[in-house]
Amino acid sequence: MTDSEFGGEPRVAGILMTEEAVYGLILVSGMIVVSGSATGTSAHALVTVVLTVIVFYAAHVYAGALARLTASPRRWRLATSLRAAARRSSGMLFASVPALLILLLGATRIMEDDSAIWTALVVNTGILGILGWVAIGRWNPRWYARAAGAVTTAAFGGALIVVKAVVTH
Repeated sequence: MTDSEFGGEPRVAGILMTEEAVYGLILVSGMIVVSGSATGTSAHALVTVVLTVIVFYAAHVYAGALARLTASPRRWRLATSLRAAARRSSGMLFASVPALLILLLGATRIMEDDSAIWTALVVNTGILGILGWVAIGRWNPRWYARAAGAVTTAAFGGALIVVKAVVTH
């Protein structure tokens, strides 16, 4: 299954290789830091992240639809513009799933709260690194360019881990 809007590649890969997915991972990590620092519970972080991602996704879809309508008013209809923007922005939702599943493990007491919060941050950072590796690899296949891309992309998650460490200690 492919999608022409994502370059004809498999749909999941196309969704994850967007700025919306990278932004979604960083947004989720930031919300975990803020909500986890406020109460320290993974349940609170889970609810905060879910609600925040929904609001940001809706705002992103709305902004994308407006941009399409104003950029080419005769080409786009409102419903078509909203569908295209929702599809394009879906990376933000998709990218939040791993962290939400980990936070759910904490909220259901399968994991301890602190472990769930830290694990979600580390997993998001790892996913950012993988996305950086793959994205740069499409542009430049040399290992050092890919490594630089992975480190740079993961550094956004790493920065939030540092913020979490400083805020809670």
